[in-house]
Amino acid sequence: MLAYAEKLTKFPSTVEKADVDALKHAGFSDADILAIAEVTSYYAYANRIADGLGVDVEPWFTPD
Repeated sequence: MLAYAEKLTKFPSTVEKADVDALKHAGFSDADILAIAEVTSYYAYANRIADGLGVDVEPWFTPD
């Protein structure tokens, strides 16, 4: 799942049916795979919007 999410985040145009099939083989249902894709894509979208608008990090956040 994490390999799929990373690939979808970093190289979205390279995701193919075989990636989805691997998730199915690992036991994820179609609904699970949809949720994984949605959450991964939403965070990429939200981060790009924030970055594109120059939104600052919350003052309480301290990166590791």
